[in-house]
Amino acid sequence: MAVVMKQQNRAEEAIRAINCFRDRCSKQAQESLDNVLMDLYKKCGRLEDQIELLKQKLTKIYQGEAFNGKSTKTARSHGRKFQVTVKQETSRILGNLGWAYMQQTNYEAAEIVYRKAQLIEPDANKACNLALCLIKQARYTEARSVLEEILQGELLGSDEPKSRNRAFELMKELETLESVNPSLTPPIANIEDAFIEGLDQLINSWTPNRSRRLPIFEEISSFRDQLAC
Repeated sequence: MAVVMKQQNRAEEAIRAINCFRDRCSKQAQESLDNVLMDLYKKCGRLEDQIELLKQKLTKIYQGEAFNGKSTKTARSHGRKFQVTVKQETSRILGNLGWAYMQQTNYEAAEIVYRKAQLIEPDANKACNLALCLIKQARYTEARSVLEEILQGELLGSDEPKSRNRAFELMKELETLESVNPSLTPPIANIEDAFIEGLDQLINSWTPNRSRRLPIFEEISSFRDQLAC
């Protein structure tokens, strides 16, 4: 029903329908409902709701409830089936969350999320977004380091024309800004500390040899009771 409403440009009605009746649906159907709901939120431009839903998805992964408790799920794209791991899904959701924060111009929060995503499954596309977040914060030295990884072919997808061209364009923008404005020191990010702590524990279980927290995450403990805005 919600899908039909979406096709009829009745997205807000579809959102209300899902929220009213989803408790009557099976546990196995909840992930599909979340995916439909996410598309509807995007269609309506409801960024806060997108962010909240993405956080809920990440929380379920951390609690071991994703994929109905399985380590992989079958996904479909362009008529083909393939397996998606929990780590891949986490990286994808973090990328979407970072993008949502960027649409809010909350570049500090977006940076935190993209850095986490890059710890799990680094790729050139997310690296470009991370570099843009750093540029927007006038942290040019860090942005240059991220872009150089792409241009030197060190990340997955670095050889793809779209990512490579975007990295070149960002580097040009960076060089222009560097000639005019000095680089700044990292700000304190306004993002929920408990949420980041959960991500830290999840990622640490996958990458035990990495340090538990990046330096910037140590700076946000004073925001423990605040939600990202």
